[in-house]
Amino acid sequence: MASPYPTFTLSEKLSSEQIDFFNTHGYIHFKNFITKSTVASIVHASKEVERAWINADIRKINGVPIKYGKDLDGKRIVQRFAFINQHHRTLSGLLMDPRIEALLPLAGEGSRLGTEEKDGMVFNHYINGPESSFTKMGWHTDGLRDIFYGGKLNPMLNVGIHLSTQKEENGGLKIIPGTHKQSIYQMLFRKKYFLDNKPDSDEVSILPEAGDLTIHDGRLWHRVAQSSVRGEESRRRVIYIPIIAGKYAPKNENSPTVFYQRFAGIVK
Repeated sequence: MASPYPTFTLSEKLSSEQIDFFNTHGYIHFKNFITKSTVASIVHASKEVERAWINADIRKINGVPIKYGKDLDGKRIVQRFAFINQHHRTLSGLLMDPRIEALLPLAGEGSRLGTEEKDGMVFNHYINGPESSFTKMGWHTDGLRDIFYGGKLNPMLNVGIHLSTQKEENGGLKIIPGTHKQSIYQMLFRKKYFLDNKPDSDEVSILPEAGDLTIHDGRLWHRVAQSSVRGEESRRRVIYIPIIAGKYAPKNENSPTVFYQRFAGIVK
């Protein structure tokens, strides 16, 4: 059963109530961030990038492997885009919304959108079909990523812009509230990274409608559950943009593939 939680409206300045909720629980959900017509424009833009990458057989962007799969009709599709903001004006323009700027203080002083760092703007396309290669993602925290990048553990927030309406049977994002305050030991060993996808008694299901925005602290334990339905009803698209702090570390076409991304096959 889904656990109910309050939702909010995002403006150009966060309220004290919104800040307190995020600091306590490590996540927050804003309704109606973009319109349905904007959602449609973003999906159309992703398909244009997808065609270009498939035609050019692009395997990596700035050192990050691109995850391909098959649609319900057997056609090749991109299921995880990295740095997609650098490949279409519609996607880069989305980040100019001043309401996104209002989220930066949640990560502390000196925070910024990671449009050129980590994996940039990530576009995920989940579909539970016979040949899909991206239907779920096991428990993990993004704090581990900083360890692999060789840096200290800095705040990293994930801004999610949801392009599909999510129901409990669609699986989707599950988080364990409050675990952004856990010890390093708990962050490393509470779960088996990516291999464990079992439900947790403390997890909360994030259930957005198309056009909603969520943000969760990357230090939270979180997973993406597989849809219990198959076919078109399982299709789900979501964008994630990191908010990060610490030393500026942009990536480019010559950037190496991070060690853990060489094992991306364990993420289904």
